[in-house]
Amino acid sequence: MPSPALVAGLSLVIVLLLMLAELRLSQANERRLRRDGAVEAPDDVYEAMRWAYPGTFIVMAVEGMIWGPEPGWIAGLGALVFTLAKLLKGWAIASLGPRWTYRVFVLPDAPLVTGGPYAVLRHPNYVAVAGELAGLALLVGARGSGPVGIAVFLWLLRRRIVVEERALGLRT
Repeated sequence: MPSPALVAGLSLVIVLLLMLAELRLSQANERRLRRDGAVEAPDDVYEAMRWAYPGTFIVMAVEGMIWGPEPGWIAGLGALVFTLAKLLKGWAIASLGPRWTYRVFVLPDAPLVTGGPYAVLRHPNYVAVAGELAGLALLVGARGSGPVGIAVFLWLLRRRIVVEERALGLRT
């Protein structure tokens, strides 16, 4: 059975590599959207999110390395939740195509995306992010930083949803 430190360390490496791939895709899409005339919405929460997102994963993994329990069925459940969240996020990203970014951009006269997971959920990407966080917390045994990090990030996501919906004309 692998040690808690090994599970947490490898999990963090995987999370950060996936995050780096998402960042590169987001930046490429941002350049394309700007070129196509998209407007970036005023966003008072992005700067906090860009540090809180990786930071929460790092803190949870460090807690897991130091105090995490021996991996067991809860770690397996965490891996499953994380994997399902990543699949949902990938589906949301694919459904948005070149319109998916970390920042909020609005392409004038483009219709609202209503296919894929957006046919069922208004914000599937954010549901997936919450799942990623919960999955890693379970996987590494982050019993302290997991709930706190998830609560803080959910608060940030609520603020982000307001920004996004206002930019899309769904909220005044």
